[in-house]
Amino acid sequence: MGLDLNGVRFILYAQKIGVNFENTAMIGRQALDLTEYELRQILKSYGHFGKINIPEGFIKKNNRYAESLLNFIGAKSIHSYDVSPYEGATHLHDMNMEISKDLTDKYTTVLDGGSLEHVFNFPVAIKNCMEMIKVGGHFLGITPANNFMGHGFYQFSPELYYSVFSRDNGFELVRMIAYEDKPGAKWYLVRDPKEVKSRIQTINNHPIYLLVIAKKILNVPIFKSTPQQSDYIAEWEASDNKSETKRILDKSLLADWAKRNLPFPIIFF
Repeated sequence: MGLDLNGVRFILYAQKIGVNFENTAMIGRQALDLTEYELRQILKSYGHFGKINIPEGFIKKNNRYAESLLNFIGAKSIHSYDVSPYEGATHLHDMNMEISKDLTDKYTTVLDGGSLEHVFNFPVAIKNCMEMIKVGGHFLGITPANNFMGHGFYQFSPELYYSVFSRDNGFELVRMIAYEDKPGAKWYLVRDPKEVKSRIQTINNHPIYLLVIAKKILNVPIFKSTPQQSDYIAEWEASDNKSETKRILDKSLLADWAKRNLPFPIIFF
């Protein structure tokens, strides 16, 4: 798991629009997967030129890990979670399993830089992330969306994250961005399929990532009701409305027949 040029760009963008990194949890210990020159240039583009010293050997000196960058953008406490100690995570936890209560409402930011697609039990893993965040805090996700077959267990659609980070689950999705996996890629805002009343689909020749920023707005039971795909919900509701219209029409015709043919009054409910 690593933050390449687009990943670092995303972190700085999130900070710019108000994400608080004071208490940060990384799902998988994130590395800096870019050159020092690229890091200097991206910091400069976000107005940080001269505010942080990036000497030769900076990334190597920090064992390529991202804590130094997160410290620079305001992180005072940084934890990392992994199933294995091989990258030096501060906490060992299998994200297939539910977290303990002492880890809930703990962090201002939970960052998934490309780990959750490798966790088989995704619903439990994403729920863990959501429960770890304080009200007012944020989830940041960098996740594969298209042309990543074989990279992990999964690649994810926009619909999934819009369904997960809903008000029903105590969240609002602040921003979703799609981009092709190449340096300097253009970013494209991705709208909620429910709003546009259409599936968000794409066919292209390059891998596509999704960037997700979601804010926790209240504490409620997560996944109390199971998310369903929005276009099917619309079809079910339309079908129910047709059935109700037919039922009302049938009842009206029956009442009219009864008035003409039955010898006593009947009240229809």
